[in-house]
Amino acid sequence: MGIIVKPLVTEKMTSITEKSNRFGFIVSPEANKLEIKNEVEALYNVTVVEVNTIRYAGKNKARWTKSGLIKGRSNAFKKAIVTLKDGDTIDFYSNI
Repeated sequence: MGIIVKPLVTEKMTSITEKSNRFGFIVSPEANKLEIKNEVEALYNVTVVEVNTIRYAGKNKARWTKSGLIKGRSNAFKKAIVTLKDGDTIDFYSNI
C-alpha cells in the first residue's frame, strides 16, 4: 500500500471537515487520484465521492545564527483532499 503517508490534522483541515465531509491526507507524490481513492476506501471502509490533489514545492529557508548563515530547504509534498459520501466519517483519534 504505502500511498498514504499520514492524515492531515490541522486547525484549518478540522474546520473544513466540520463544514463538509472532507478529509486531508499527505500522499506519495507519484500517486494519482484513482490510487488515492482505492487506498482510502480500503483502509477506512468508506465510500469516496471525490479526490482533489495539491502539489507543494519545497521552499528555500535561511536563518542567521551565532555561527553564521544556515541555509536549507523544506520538503516538497503532495496533499489530497478526499470528499466522502454523506453519512460516512473517518475517526483519526480512535487508536489513541
